[in-house]
Amino acid sequence: MPTLALIVFATLAGGILSMAVAALFAFGVPNRWLPRLKRFSAGVLLAAALLDLLPEASAELEPQALFATVLAGLIGFFALERIALWRHDHHLEGGAVAGRLILLGDAFHNFVDGVLLAAAFLTSPSVGWAATLAVIAHEIPQEAGDFLLLRLAGYTKTRAFLYNALSSLAAVAGGVMGYFLLEDAQEALPYALALAAASFLYIAVADLMPFLHRQRGAAAALWQGALIAAGVAIVPLAGHFAHAH
Repeated sequence: MPTLALIVFATLAGGILSMAVAALFAFGVPNRWLPRLKRFSAGVLLAAALLDLLPEASAELEPQALFATVLAGLIGFFALERIALWRHDHHLEGGAVAGRLILLGDAFHNFVDGVLLAAAFLTSPSVGWAATLAVIAHEIPQEAGDFLLLRLAGYTKTRAFLYNALSSLAAVAGGVMGYFLLEDAQEALPYALALAAASFLYIAVADLMPFLHRQRGAAAALWQGALIAAGVAIVPLAGHFAHAH
């Protein structure tokens, strides 16, 4: 399958799957399952960043350039998250205005994910599918959270789901644009991979890990270890499957 077709398929499939699972939580699956999903997501994100994206980027970049790019990415994603938190804290009671801001922020995030997936697939299909898994893993909890915020802003369940689904299409636009921008700028690919790794590391360490530390008790620790390990294991398995096909 041509690379552009792979990118479009991955962004569409990722958006549909993440929205479908998020909708299950929104429309009836007990919320107690969401923390377990976050544990699995943390493993996927860490493995995709450290076992696929960074090794690929390090093959083309000097260590100083690689780590400087990751550092810049971590600081940049911290700044973007602060803006998002400000948006949620200060505009939640704004009704339609709050809803539009949430959807705009979600669309921008999805667009960036699409660009990062394009960079991954332009590197190799196995790296692309590993990145797709990581994007889906962190999109599901995020989409569920955005759905709740839209409901709090006054949207009906149906409207919240449909608008969230429309915002997920920004990933397709990002993927297509990323493909045409990066296809003729191969020297930028390793930098894009390093930024993608920084994104996944930041989400895992800054967003998911602190949440997991709040889960106390031996049973929670066992669940955390098992699900994080499962998330780590699925990334090389996906890479092996991609190589085999």
